[in-house]
This record gives sequence, C-alpha cells and structure tokens, in this order.
Amino acid sequence: MSEMLADTVTESNVDFELCPKFEKTFSILGKKWNGLIIDVLLEDGPQRFKNLARRIPKCSDRVLVVRLKELEENGIVSRVTHCDSALIEYRLTTKGQDLRQVMDTVHDWSDKWFSPAES
Repeated sequence: MSEMLADTVTESNVDFELCPKFEKTFSILGKKWNGLIIDVLLEDGPQRFKNLARRIPKCSDRVLVVRLKELEENGIVSRVTHCDSALIEYRLTTKGQDLRQVMDTVHDWSDKWFSPAES
C-alpha cells in the first residue's frame, strides 16, 4: 500500500509543461479585450479605430491602441492606410480570420454555461 502511495506522489511531482504553441495562443487570446477586438472584426469586417472603440466601450482608447499593436505584431490584425485619404482601418489577416471557428466555439460555450444575468 505504501509503495502505491509513493508511486502516486512521485508521479504528481513530475513537472508539467504546456506546449509552447498552446501557451503562445492563450497568451494572445487570453489577454483582456483581444477576444472582443477579434470578434468585432470577424462580425463586422474592417473597422476604423473610432468604430472599434464604440463597439468596445469599456476598453479605454489607450488600451485599445496597445492591443491593436500587439495583435498586429502577432500577425492577427493588419493596419491599412489608404493612400488616397487619411483613412486608417484595422482588419483581420488570414491568420486572424482562421480564428472564426475558435470564436464561434467560445460563443457556443458561453451561451450554454452563462445566463444573461451573468453577462
């Protein structure tokens, strides 16, 4: 019996390491506001900054700028400047568009497990 307990204790002391790709993915998607930014761009297509800010009103402009830059650095969002005007838009790259299924699954999960009162 004590041998069995010793084996269990030994096994539980093994260092657990997440897959680096999984860890990187959740470091991006798990950051506050990133999921909402991606979701707005998936649902509504390319957006000007002021439209994104309007759609995510609890996110300050300063934080929104930082998150958009991070998403751009990670190849999820691109910042497009139109040469014939001062218009700047943010849109999802192909890599960002590939998150549609993930975001749809998150929507399904939240619909199942959270009541409207909890949102």
